[in-house]
Amino acid sequence: MTIQPKNLSDPVVRDFVTAVNQHDRDAFMALLTPDATMADDGTDRDLDDWIDREIFSSNGHMEVDRESDGGHALLARYRNDTWGEMRTRWRFDVDDNGRIRRFETGQA
Repeated sequence: MTIQPKNLSDPVVRDFVTAVNQHDRDAFMALLTPDATMADDGTDRDLDDWIDREIFSSNGHMEVDRESDGGHALLARYRNDTWGEMRTRWRFDVDDNGRIRRFETGQA
């Protein structure tokens, strides 16, 4: 059963999923610290290149199936025009100011 983004526990993660699904790059970037980092399948990636390629230029979309760790860990079906749909895991490190300093994703 899919968890609607508005029902996700952590407000920053909720806004992250909403920005991805609405293809709102500005809202997405506003959620990140200036020095934010990310990893895909255990490998650090260039953040700007990755989000443009995997999310915004390829119509990325997340459907969250489960959350844990206070909403900082998700299991989701992620799809985009490049790879189709896959089961993915997401983990978020949110700072004290409510911004994401790192996120990690990969196939689940």
